[in-house]
Parts: sequence; C-alpha cells; structure tokens
Amino acid sequence: MINLQFITHQTEKYSYLDSARMALEGGCKWIQLRMKEAPLEEVEAVALQLQQMCREYESILILDDHVELAIKLEVDGVHLGKMDMPVAEARQRMGEQFIIGGTANTFEDVKMLYEAGVDYVGIGPFRFTTTKKNLSPVLGLEGYTSILSQMEKEDITLPVVAIGGITFEDIPDIMKTGVNAIALSGTILRAENPIEETNRILSINF
Repeated sequence: MINLQFITHQTEKYSYLDSARMALEGGCKWIQLRMKEAPLEEVEAVALQLQQMCREYESILILDDHVELAIKLEVDGVHLGKMDMPVAEARQRMGEQFIIGGTANTFEDVKMLYEAGVDYVGIGPFRFTTTKKNLSPVLGLEGYTSILSQMEKEDITLPVVAIGGITFEDIPDIMKTGVNAIALSGTILRAENPIEETNRILSINF
C-alpha cells in the first residue's frame, strides 16, 4: 500500500488539477479526485486530464463518490463516504478489478466496510479540518490506537489510511499507531512550495 494519498482541493491559488499535478511532481503515487460541489461534467473533464497525468507518473487515481464515472473512464477506483453509494452495491457494479475505499469514524464502521468488501478504510478525522463539512467526532492518536487494536482482536486485516487535519509534525506519531498510510490535502497546498512539501513528507522515515 502506498503511504501517501493526496486529496485534491481547490484553493484561491490552485485549481483541482494544479493541486494534483504538484503532488505528483513531488512523488505522490496515489491521488483521490475530490470535487464535492462540482457538476458531473466538470468532474469528468478534470478526471480525464488527471487520468492522463497519473498514467505519466505511474500513479493510482481514484474518484471520490462517482462510481459510474469511474467505471466509464476506467480509473483505478473510488472512495465512498458515508453518504455515498453503499460499498456492497458499488462492488457489485464495479467488480473486483477496481479499488474501493470507504470512510470510517468508529470500529463499527470499519467492521461494516470490511464485511461489505472494501480494499482499504480511510479513518478520521484525526483533528478538525476545514476541507470537510459535517465532520464526525475527532479521533486523535488514542482513537486510531483503539480502532486498530479492535481490528486486531477481530482479525480484520485492512489497510488503514489516516485522514483529517494532519500536519507534517503529526505523521510519525500517527504512523506509530499502526496505520498504513496518510491522506493529505491542506498541509501540502498551504506550503510555500507544495512540490517540495510532498517530497519532504515522502522522505519521513516511518
């Protein structure tokens, strides 16, 4: 499992495509195209350009939410939040060749997603984040430690991606809880040089 997932975000300075391009140039190999408020045509137009870019950088591209579009464009997969299409239904439509990730906030969420057939779980938020509306309770390090130990007890083996308001300084401690990867957006885009920041994050020794 790749240990950094970059989630696209549009800022006053950067477009969705700019944000992904800089992460790719910095060495990130896993991009989630997240365009929550955008109309489908716009998501498709950006996804097509980004798909080409990800191929050039030999990187994985998953779409947030848009199952039918992911099938149509043959990207690598989707990430499904709690209000998106149920994972079991998505798996039925997409088959085994697509990656399906799901969002979890509790161990119960993880168990449900595992039984529904996800390939990985995005567990969060680590702390408060402005990029997401309707935020679930913040987990902190204790939350990850607790959920991962429950997963171990129940013999649930799934890659875990930590997400939500994570900064550069947080990463070593979060990785020590046993998670497999970190998802970032704002931390990279707020940096003076997002390409260098991505590179710096990827060079942390976990």
